[in-house]
Amino acid sequence: MLVLVAPGQGAQTPGFLTPWLDLPGAAERVAAWSEAIELDLAHYGTKADADEIRDTAVAQPLLVAAGLLSASALGSGFGAVAGHSVGEITAAAYAGVLPEAEALAFVRTRGRAMADAAAVTPTGMSAVLGGDQDTVVAHLERLGLTPANINGAGQIVAAGTMEQLAALAEDKPEGAMKVVPLKVAGAFHTHHMAPAVATLEEAARALSPADPSLKYVSNKDGQVVATGADVVARLVGQVANPVRWDLCMETFAELGVTGIVELCPGGTLTGLAKRALKGVPSVALKTPDDLDKAAALLAEHAA
Repeated sequence: MLVLVAPGQGAQTPGFLTPWLDLPGAAERVAAWSEAIELDLAHYGTKADADEIRDTAVAQPLLVAAGLLSASALGSGFGAVAGHSVGEITAAAYAGVLPEAEALAFVRTRGRAMADAAAVTPTGMSAVLGGDQDTVVAHLERLGLTPANINGAGQIVAAGTMEQLAALAEDKPEGAMKVVPLKVAGAFHTHHMAPAVATLEEAARALSPADPSLKYVSNKDGQVVATGADVVARLVGQVANPVRWDLCMETFAELGVTGIVELCPGGTLTGLAKRALKGVPSVALKTPDDLDKAAALLAEHAA
């Protein structure tokens, strides 16, 4: 059971798309996507600085485009797919729930709507590393923060106002090793994103989802989702509700996962898997040079 996973916002770094545009046809695909969604993906993925690609309205389409490019270079052979936060849209496209054009149009709307919601109040997110999960969650709630990403492997992401996050930095939960601010521009997956839900509900009416062609694991609750309509409903509600990546990894284990490949820009989710799914081989696609390692893992499973 090979699982394909797609990272979420915060995984982007300046210039990360550059080597992928050298793949056959990649530059042309990105140019067509850029024209369709009125965003110069090639510029932002190759020349923009960290602050520019931190912008939610930019980061989200850029991550999905990069994920789709790397996925097409891999081909088939996976038994399940999942995405973290905006990565769920990449996963939905790979599973055939949404055509690429619809996925990119939807994520463009998502990014803009979440950026607008984030502009209402200065908010952000910080990762809490270490500590007992129940203890950390209780501590965050006492500070008025939301445990927006429960990632497993000793990592919980807190989200809220900048004042609340500053209080967390001064008052870490018992047992936590450190608190790390994340490269995001809002308190995603919290009530602060509620205004974006209505916008996405409207956008979802224009979609024509198909049922997933392979097991689609939802980060709402780690459940395998069988219908395209349910996938889209979860994509809409997801922006204002916590990501339960810990439950996704539990489902991977129940499905008998024997390998994980993380789409570009890989590293975050395979890092979590190495701690929570010990012994399961994984490959993170950072550059096209990593495709050979992914191909070898696919070939082992095919054999």
